[in-house]
Amino acid sequence: MKVRVRLAPSPTGYFHIGTARTALFNWLFARKNNGLFLLRIEDTDKERSKSEFTVDILDGLKWLGLNWDEEPVIQSKRLEEHKKAINKLLESGLAYRCYTTEEELDLLRETQIKEGKAPHYDNRHRNLSREQEKKFIHEGRTSVIRFKVEDQATIIWDDMVRGRMEWNSKDLGGDFVISRRATSNKIGDPLYNLVVVVDDAAMQISHIIRGEDHIANTAKQILLYKALSIKPPIFAHTPLILNAEGKKLSKRDGVTSIIDFKKMGYTANAMTNYMTLLGWSPPETMDEKFTLEESSSVFNFERVNKAGAKFDWDKLNWLNAQEIRNWSTSKLLDHLIPLWNKKGWEIPNQTLGLKLAELISPSLTIINDGIEQCEFFFNDPSLKDDGSEQLETEGAKECLGSILKILEDKPWDGNDISVAKEIIYNCSKSLGFKKGLIMKSLRAALMGSTKGPDLLISWGLLASVGKDINRLKKYI
Repeated sequence: MKVRVRLAPSPTGYFHIGTARTALFNWLFARKNNGLFLLRIEDTDKERSKSEFTVDILDGLKWLGLNWDEEPVIQSKRLEEHKKAINKLLESGLAYRCYTTEEELDLLRETQIKEGKAPHYDNRHRNLSREQEKKFIHEGRTSVIRFKVEDQATIIWDDMVRGRMEWNSKDLGGDFVISRRATSNKIGDPLYNLVVVVDDAAMQISHIIRGEDHIANTAKQILLYKALSIKPPIFAHTPLILNAEGKKLSKRDGVTSIIDFKKMGYTANAMTNYMTLLGWSPPETMDEKFTLEESSSVFNFERVNKAGAKFDWDKLNWLNAQEIRNWSTSKLLDHLIPLWNKKGWEIPNQTLGLKLAELISPSLTIINDGIEQCEFFFNDPSLKDDGSEQLETEGAKECLGSILKILEDKPWDGNDISVAKEIIYNCSKSLGFKKGLIMKSLRAALMGSTKGPDLLISWGLLASVGKDINRLKKYI
């Protein structure tokens, strides 16, 4: 059997991490089995679907490197096929028109709750006579179309994650709606469970890989496959991504779109690496840090967990920092320049930019850290509390004055670090101060804080553009 899997997002919201992880597991499974990864945009919700969400989905997949193998299917263009399937079910007596009003359904639900029962439709219009239908139509009622759920059926499938699954049909809430806003001679708007079955069959999907929140839908869809004489695909229901409190991750937890991670400064490789670990355990012989290609060569559902996976920012940050450190300096600079340019910062030349990128690379967690960590080079820094405290330390201004005098007599061009070391040594020897005091005070004056990247290299970069002398003068 040729493996054909799909991602089928609805463009009713941004491409969030849960859907992205689903896409990733589908893509990995397809690549592991020399199969195809397909895309279907489920845009039949006309009121909520927006083109900007479709763009966000496509951009997110491209950024992550999860390229699809055939032209995306646009669900709304397949409306006639969906209606044909509903007509088939109506003609075979497996579906029917239901005229129950919203008020009647609300009353039914309230009564069932008072009686301690789970709310469900009571199938009251399953066997209407022609005369009863005419009466409802004459009253001005519109209908939905419901699929008949056999009362005592057991729905069984072998799930690639959860093993043998059994679902009793009485737990599906009664005959479920497959089309709304129908009239006496029209189908209306086909709904999710029906159109998914029809489209997956048309796309020859072999395996459906999606979140565990779809398990009830799977039970309904298996009944529809049987009713339409279609062989069901193989199912895999993956664990949900949870927040620190163990609840389903949502936009309240900090991000609304996978592209938000890109904007925050995370790398695509770190994101796919981390998302793979959200619910999947690599083989013992495999390191936790890996590429898409490496994980796709060993991915299988035997190592996918059933329990929900907690999102861990610290783990993501660690993987991202590791990824950045493996980049070449020129690649890092290519990512930093657009960030600097947005701030109105221009590097004097490529050589200086490479030195600046190399300086901060070991201390970056996300790429956007390169803004704060490089601000000292582009702008005169504001003194932070620790920097201000250091400059008030006894002997600090005397140290800076001594260094300033040396630089005014013989400015340093920033190239030979040994020159800076000699300046500090001579200052220490002539004043009798420890090097620690001198270097902390120098860092505070040049960079606004006693913390930051390597002092001598930072000083050299500032000296190469003549910014060191003016900064020292401010604190004498």
